[in-house]
Amino acid sequence: MLKLEDIKNIYFVGIGGIGMSALATYFKTSGKNVAGYDKVSTDITQALSEIGILIHFEDAIDNIPLEFKNKLNTLIIYTPAIPKNHIELNYFFEANFNVLKRSEILGEITKNTFCMAVAGTHGKTTTSTILGHIVHEAGLKATSFLGGISENYNSNLIIGGDEISVVEADEFDRSFLRLSPNIACITSMDADHLDIYGEASELEKSFKEFASKVSDILIIKKGLPLKGITYGINEDADFDARNLRIVNGTYIFDVKTPTEYITDIKIQLPGKHNVLNTVAALAMANSYGVSLPVIAKALLTFKGVKRRFSYKINTKNLVLIDDYAHHPTEINAVCDAVKEMYPNKKNIGIFQPHLFSRTRDFVEDFAEALSQFDYLILLDIYPARELPIKGVTSEWLLSKVKNRNKQISSKENLYKNLKMLNPEVVVMIGAGDIGEMVSEIKNKLLNEN
Repeated sequence: MLKLEDIKNIYFVGIGGIGMSALATYFKTSGKNVAGYDKVSTDITQALSEIGILIHFEDAIDNIPLEFKNKLNTLIIYTPAIPKNHIELNYFFEANFNVLKRSEILGEITKNTFCMAVAGTHGKTTTSTILGHIVHEAGLKATSFLGGISENYNSNLIIGGDEISVVEADEFDRSFLRLSPNIACITSMDADHLDIYGEASELEKSFKEFASKVSDILIIKKGLPLKGITYGINEDADFDARNLRIVNGTYIFDVKTPTEYITDIKIQLPGKHNVLNTVAALAMANSYGVSLPVIAKALLTFKGVKRRFSYKINTKNLVLIDDYAHHPTEINAVCDAVKEMYPNKKNIGIFQPHLFSRTRDFVEDFAEALSQFDYLILLDIYPARELPIKGVTSEWLLSKVKNRNKQISSKENLYKNLKMLNPEVVVMIGAGDIGEMVSEIKNKLLNEN
């Protein structure tokens, strides 16, 4: 492979993806010439264009800028979400360019830094973003590659130096096995991505392989079948959150570490799952050497991650929350947080299932989780990288939901159907394009109230 210092041009196939765009920004700010392709224009591709990255949206070899056709000084990076028949990607392969997956280039970056990696089927984006914020506020020379947009930095990249890399270690496509983690955390190992792994046992095996790659310290959620420093809530873990209480919408709690005890840590994030995410990030930062008072101070200014229980409307009579939840465990966490924050208000869940295979594999768990909403509106399944599977539809999923207050809606009729329910607390959840519908629903709700 080309050495990174010898590369002049970097071309991204699928540049608008959350992980890809962080790398594109990183290389552009490092002085590389960066361009790329994506299927559609989004806020992310717009932000990349604004820093001088050339992007086009039609898959055609003629659209590749001329200087990126010189294979001697050009590196191609692609995401596994790109289809096999992609014209540009196949051109690069056939012409013997240096072509790497996103995970491989992230692996190269982590080899040359002290790597702090956050893995897990849930919680890794929020945990890694909290950790990135802590090390940035602590003044460490760290750059964080995130799987979501941090509200503090309005970016999925926090640039702060090249001694430490904070990375989200993604289990999809076994990407995280390319990393070289020094300190790592595993938040959860629930079955997911069975389209890749086939069996839950294979996913677990992959996490164990990741754990074996950690050179210094492994931190795990208490109860996982791994050996490491544990964290939890009232579980007598090595890093244990205690004395939890909610005051004016703010969580306050104490943390016992292996050597210290700190009281009254405050976070502005709702839900016990976010207390867990915070304790995981605290454990990683503290294990590296950041003091507890410095961590506690940084947490006071942490604003969260976009599409992770993000308030779009937050008034006395109307609340609209946007969340990326796309797995039953994540939906349960969102439901718990909503009920905790708004125990006396009617809540409406709007869910767009993501992937036919995930819907099929977890249909009973999805039905159980979604039944917790006072009222459920289900959109059609977002296919992402898949073709339809016979019999796997939103109607099938809805039939298994025990709550009688439920309906299917098209995207076009969503606002009309929602308005008829006199909404008080609305949660829009899913990993598909439902995130792009939130602004429209928000504007209509505000304009008519």
